[in-house]
Parts: sequence; structure tokens; C-alpha cells
Amino acid sequence: MATATIRKPASFRLRADLLERMKYNAARENRTLNNYVESVLLDSVYYEPNEVTKAAIEEAMSGRNPNKVYDSADEMHRDILSEE
Repeated sequence: MATATIRKPASFRLRADLLERMKYNAARENRTLNNYVESVLLDSVYYEPNEVTKAAIEEAMSGRNPNKVYDSADEMHRDILSEE
């Protein structure tokens, strides 16, 4: 026997452009605004990255990442061509 999820009404004041964008996204996914907002909030609150992702985030934030950073696409292109 499945248990029912208890839902409580809530009221929020949002920027008008944010609300319109959420309505647009909900309609695009053929969902109600309530369902769309609930799923976005659930994902935001309960999402936990896996260990590989956590390690990659930590490496990127630490500055230890050895990947070269380019100032332009031309610079990157020249670098790629010089490796061949």
C-alpha cells in the first residue's frame, strides 16, 4: 500500500520575469506550474553529485587543474595545430 505525500500550500513573492520563465518552461514540458516548481525545488534540495563529480569540482576550484586556459579561439586553434 502506497503512502500519500502530504502537501501544504505555500505562497511566495517572485520576480515577474522569473515567474513568466517558469510558466514558459512548465508549458514547454506540458506540466503544471506547481509540478514544475516542485520538481525544480526537489532537484535543488536533494541533488548530491557522485564522488567523481565531487573530485572534479574540488580540482577545478583548487586551481590545480593543469589544463591550459586560452584567451581566444585563435590561440587555442594555433596550439592544437602545433601539437600535430
